[in-house]
Amino acid sequence: MDSIEIHNVNADDTLEIRHEVLWPDKPRNFVKVPEDEHGIHFGLYFNGAMVSVISLFADNQDIRFRKFATLPGFQGKGLGSKLLQHALTYTQAQGYTRMWCDARAEALGFYERFKFEKCSEPFFKEQIEYYKIQRML
Repeated sequence: MDSIEIHNVNADDTLEIRHEVLWPDKPRNFVKVPEDEHGIHFGLYFNGAMVSVISLFADNQDIRFRKFATLPGFQGKGLGSKLLQHALTYTQAQGYTRMWCDARAEALGFYERFKFEKCSEPFFKEQIEYYKIQRML
């Protein structure tokens, strides 16, 4: 039986997965964000190994998630979905009213399954198309 656990982790624990999945062609420091020390970071462990990460950053009643990544060999298995659902449940329990992020265009279908909606025109980071998306909680 496969074991899935989600734990709070520190920002440094997320860097390897962020780097490998999101910006492998950039220096490792590229995946750090200035607010990391103030964020809430979750790691999903599959059979004891961390394979997915997400970081949350509060701003009044809004909470932003950033650097959400699942290792390639573990994508498409529902693990990222479990981690995002965990983050949604956590933010709702904490009383936030809106969750949002800058989402890669290629991932919009995934986020729409969680009732996120586009709330911006497309924009680009390093030649990758993004949209701001949000979900009221």
